Amino acid sequence: MKKIVSLLLLLALLLTLAPSPTLAQEIVCENEVVVQASDFLSTIADKYYANILAYPAIVEATNAQGGDFAKIDNPDAIEPGWKLCIPSAEDAQAMLGQEFSAPAAAAAPADGEKIELRIAWWGSQKRHDDTIKVIEMYEAENPNVDITYEFASFNDYWTKLAPQAAGGNLPDIMQQDYARIEEWVANDWLMPLDGFVEAGTIDLSDVPAGSLNGGRIGGALYGLNLGNNSQTFILDADAFAKAGLELPRQDWTWQEFEQTVMTLHEKTGIWGMGPGLDNEQIWKSLYLGHGEWSYSNDGTQIGYTDDQIYADFLHMMLRLQEAGAIPSREEVVARFTGVGPENDPIVTQESAIASYWSNQIVAIQSAAGENRNFHLAHLPRPEGGQPSNYLKPSMFFSITKHAKHPEEAAKFINYFTNNLEANKVLLAERGVPISPKIQEGLKPLLGKSQTAMFEFLARVETDSSPIRPADPAAHADLIDNIYWPEVIDPVLFGLITPEEGVATLRKLGGELLAQQE
Repeated sequence: MKKIVSLLLLLALLLTLAPSPTLAQEIVCENEVVVQASDFLSTIADKYYANILAYPAIVEATNAQGGDFAKIDNPDAIEPGWKLCIPSAEDAQAMLGQEFSAPAAAAAPADGEKIELRIAWWGSQKRHDDTIKVIEMYEAENPNVDITYEFASFNDYWTKLAPQAAGGNLPDIMQQDYARIEEWVANDWLMPLDGFVEAGTIDLSDVPAGSLNGGRIGGALYGLNLGNNSQTFILDADAFAKAGLELPRQDWTWQEFEQTVMTLHEKTGIWGMGPGLDNEQIWKSLYLGHGEWSYSNDGTQIGYTDDQIYADFLHMMLRLQEAGAIPSREEVVARFTGVGPENDPIVTQESAIASYWSNQIVAIQSAAGENRNFHLAHLPRPEGGQPSNYLKPSMFFSITKHAKHPEEAAKFINYFTNNLEANKVLLAERGVPISPKIQEGLKPLLGKSQTAMFEFLARVETDSSPIRPADPAAHADLIDNIYWPEVIDPVLFGLITPEEGVATLRKLGGELLAQQE
């Protein structure tokens, strides 16, 4: 009996001396989730807690588990296949030390109409978080307005909005793309903004006309440019140094590019370039360097004359793929289809070059960390050719034909464009703002990535080709149903030759475009 009492006393003493377990160590997983390609932590938090800002609880709970659960160092960079721990709502609130249920809507003024707006966009986790902050700022200044929002990755965004368009249930405001806006106008899904500009609801008095032209279709303004942009190759400057390479000249050629990618791979053991060399933006820019474009000005036929230019480019891709200097098509499909910039191999130091729009350096830098050194380079050009870069709107805000409150939607777009405090939150993540006043107001606040973007676009302004007309209405159909499945996939999988691929693109693409006449 004495032995039992002594043992109990010893156990009690040990428990007294032992450190108290942290809350995170006590957390159990009410649910376990495997990350999918289109997931963000905020969307997962919204699913389980009805609050996108509760995702830090998922990070803390997952990191406390060990074993086969993910180790999340950067909430912006979760990867498909990761296993997450979803604590109960009660535990999550305790971990965050606050209630995180959605705040009650502000009471409407007695004599004011309660207005509900819907807004949709695509983008990175950083874009989601910052846009939501601006929405909350607008609601605080306009207590009679409630804004609901939806967001997704680029591909999922268009998949979600297509049935809404067909069903007459589009949001009031949608983020729109230069490659698709003409199709949406042709389908009568967007509302002209000119009346709001003329009335002063949207103030563009200090905005250069050139920054608005990309959103004009048939002379009417259907999309307000959210930031100027250009295609870029983002270079890992440290990987270049490790390989003993200088950063390329502004007018480097495609031949120099191929040799650079090979050398990067040989000297560092990583991919010289990650996925993206096969995307349609490169196809367009390749021909722009030859003074041509993918489409004719009226959008009814293929716009270039020499198919061999793209066939030669595909041969280059096959050489790089065979050497292991870029990911194989199998790896691209399995690992990188539909993922955001946070999961690009340049972030994980598996590649030295990435293909993106210039504004996406903000998400890349955020995911990779401020200690990483990136350089924004011009796209290569043909030997003796023209610049492959052009300035374009990064994206637009458009008011849809289904908008229930178009006047209030226009007021929000004006706030998003012209309010300096809002833009201090957004900090040019969608591209360099179109308002010179906002640009000047932001300069003292620019971080590493924003400064790189501003400086790159300043170089492009003096060394670029003119922007071509917006893509024809059939563009998305051509890319989704011809370019990828009939050309890129079979060529890079080795099923057909590049010459057969470009011939197919001309035949099937030309037939599709001709149907628009």
